[in-house]
Amino acid sequence: MKEIKTYFPALTVKQQQQFEALQGLYEDWNAKINVISRKDIGNLTQHHLLHSLSIAKYISFTPGTRIMDVGTGGGFPGIPLAIFFPDVHFLLLDSIGKKIKVAEAVAKEIDLSNVEVIHARVEEEKRKFHFIVSRAVMPLPDLVRVTRKNIAADQLNAIPNGLICLKGGDLTAEIQPFRRMADEIELSAYFPEPFFHTKKLVYVSLS
Repeated sequence: MKEIKTYFPALTVKQQQQFEALQGLYEDWNAKINVISRKDIGNLTQHHLLHSLSIAKYISFTPGTRIMDVGTGGGFPGIPLAIFFPDVHFLLLDSIGKKIKVAEAVAKEIDLSNVEVIHARVEEEKRKFHFIVSRAVMPLPDLVRVTRKNIAADQLNAIPNGLICLKGGDLTAEIQPFRRMADEIELSAYFPEPFFHTKKLVYVSLS
């Protein structure tokens, strides 16, 4: 929690309590359903919460924005972002039932009223959203192909509606088809910790 407060000092008391509750909740669930690598659960704050919140460093979503988290797994980046943006609606979607069960339980336990959790494939979801967020769920061209239909026409934010992905490594080939529409950010620009040295945020405008 200290790391989160360092980078996001303006959190409300409720937000701090929600973030603080996550370590225990994910430890309990991870003992039953392996949603986070067992060796990584001790790094939950930096490797999962702060990593998810890098999107909040890139953009401050306008209240009323609708966001779909594709392949959310146990709730990343959707749950940390939903805590941070209580006036934004999040749909957390995953095709693996046992993982989505964890995300649903965690959201309920910390009273996240701006989150809807569904067990489905993204191809089946027809609703419209201002942004799609994702954490390394599939190659960028594939993600654009299956989510383009879900991008809303109305604009609410400082940047056009589109896709925001958290990825790692050399993304040259993935970004190539979208180079005129894409923005690639090194997460070390936000967080100096070694974990973030190879991590990136990619935004693709789809509207």
